[in-house]
Amino acid sequence: MLDNKQCEAFFAVAEHGSFEQAGAKLCITASAVTLRVQALEKELGQLLLIRGRPCVLTQAGQQIFEHIQHIRRLEQNLLHGLTGGGESHFFKTVIGSNEDSLATWLLPALKDVLLKEKIVIELRTDDQSHTYSLLEKGTVSACISIEDQPMRGCRAQYLGLMRYQMMATAQFRRKWFSEGIHRETLRAAPAIIFNEKDRMHFDLLEKHYGLMKGTYPCHLIPSSESFVTAIKLGLGYGMVPELQMNIENKAEVLVGLLPDIRIDIPLYWHHWDQQSKPLQLLTEHIVNHARLILA
Repeated sequence: MLDNKQCEAFFAVAEHGSFEQAGAKLCITASAVTLRVQALEKELGQLLLIRGRPCVLTQAGQQIFEHIQHIRRLEQNLLHGLTGGGESHFFKTVIGSNEDSLATWLLPALKDVLLKEKIVIELRTDDQSHTYSLLEKGTVSACISIEDQPMRGCRAQYLGLMRYQMMATAQFRRKWFSEGIHRETLRAAPAIIFNEKDRMHFDLLEKHYGLMKGTYPCHLIPSSESFVTAIKLGLGYGMVPELQMNIENKAEVLVGLLPDIRIDIPLYWHHWDQQSKPLQLLTEHIVNHARLILA
């Protein structure tokens, strides 16, 4: 029988990547966390974590981590089933999403089910190519990702395409691209990038113009709303989701710089095979709404 406190300490380290953060979450010292993890490793006769910044799971550690995840899901489902969602009991779940989905279609997709059911959500955001790792680590119960292959014990459901265009204000285009859009003008004009993980802009300029990352000026603005605001203010040009453009560009403040080039990003909804009723409802609403809204 595995010791609950030892498993709790190990899970917290795996989830947060450090003994210090695990200790803060559990309200104990990092040393106490270390002792509990070491005791669990001794009990199992296996190294579970490679110490570092962040700590990394070994193969045995990943197996234990998935086992604890499974037990937690079963307990959550059991408690919700026994209480029947009770008068004051809310089912809580954590969802991983990319910023652009959160800024456009995700909350409208969840509106009806969150108003009707006793469910509360915690949203964790990351680039769409990195949200999958949040599910792998057990940080979230489900996520929106560009990965089409589910991990073991999970399902991946296709949602649709997020379509992006290179946008700027008309004034910005006149100032920086009056002689056309080519290598030299792109070298000089300031771009707006979401963050260093966002490869879309970098890849487009490298593919079509042979410009490598670092050869042109960039603003980094890691907020979908502020990203579009910065482009509207004429601070730079960048890749904007057409869906967000439809919502925020009714006055046609922005114009397309490369109308013949669009980038389609496929999105998938990843969730565990074994879902409680509340998670099934969330999945149903997200998948159905996304397939109506996305390309």
